Amino acid sequence: MMATNQTPKPLSKSEKVKKAWKNLPDIWALIKPRRGLLALGFVLMAINRLSGLVLPASMKYFVDNVVLHKQTQLLTPIVLAVLGATVVQGLTSFSLTQLLSKSAQKMITELRKQVQAHIGRLPVSYYDANKTGALVSRIMSDVEGVRNLVGTGLVEFVGGLMTAAIALVFLIHTSAGMTGVAFAILVVFGVGISMAFKTIRPIFRARPKITAEVT
Repeated sequence: MMATNQTPKPLSKSEKVKKAWKNLPDIWALIKPRRGLLALGFVLMAINRLSGLVLPASMKYFVDNVVLHKQTQLLTPIVLAVLGATVVQGLTSFSLTQLLSKSAQKMITELRKQVQAHIGRLPVSYYDANKTGALVSRIMSDVEGVRNLVGTGLVEFVGGLMTAAIALVFLIHTSAGMTGVAFAILVVFGVGISMAFKTIRPIFRARPKITAEVT
């Protein structure tokens, strides 16, 4: 959280893993007071993702029953189901944003106060060795990363995994061959994303340093 004049030595992969494990107690300390809110967020996320699957699932019945077999009496239930699922998806998305985003913003505000109080207790020699603008930038910007813990980031990540698992089971049940083709395409896409992140990740790490210098 502190800015120094010395350039930190890059950590090896094993050192990064050890550092991540050491930070788990601190991460849990941030999540623990809000675990009830996160649990509610996961429930809303599950409802949101399941309702989002109604529209693509309804296309099967629309094409097979209504279009091909002329069972027009099923059109009204299909339309009502899609409309109801859309309303539920919109309400849960709004609720997730209101609950988690506000909670994350409150936590960021609390952390900024704690960092500011800590810096305020440091000796004068620390201020002589560090730029004031860099300290201000670190106080205001560095704590934004915790938004992904209590904000929508963690919930959206779990929701994506859940949607992928449901889609995988459905695809395997429908056609194992087409599932293999889709999985191969995803692997190629994942390799491309991984290569892109090797270039993007250093840029994201350098951005707060540049912001601190500009401040």
